Amino acid sequence: MARMFIDGDDLVVHLSWREKVAARRGDVRAPLTAVSRVTVEPDWWRPLRGVPHRGLWSPGTRCIGTRTHEAGLDFVAIRHGRPVVCVELRASAPFRLVAASVPTIAEARSTMQALAGQAPDLDMSTPCRQPLPVPDENPPSE
Repeated sequence: MARMFIDGDDLVVHLSWREKVAARRGDVRAPLTAVSRVTVEPDWWRPLRGVPHRGLWSPGTRCIGTRTHEAGLDFVAIRHGRPVVCVELRASAPFRLVAASVPTIAEARSTMQALAGQAPDLDMSTPCRQPLPVPDENPPSE
């Protein structure tokens, strides 16, 4: 199972060798300065947004890899029936969202608190993830 932790100034999602094969990539790294919000989703399917891009998608079992949508690219390593730690990232990061399942809700909250304590500039205005932008709602640029 993927593990999310802090290594120096980076957020790391360490994948097992099977997950690396399924996702067709190595571990995911993002700078802590790019973390904008950390939340826990008790429902495993809620972090999935957009369409599958690259990876393994077994509905009802596991989803691992990248997903693409209007705002960019997400990385997910999610298992059915497990809580998910969701980390929203700023536009400077390689992904807009990094989400990984953990065995228990207590471990999910512990991971969230550890990340929240280390990330320098979190947006704590709401405990919920922010919706994706809708193209028709964006103001026209001049």
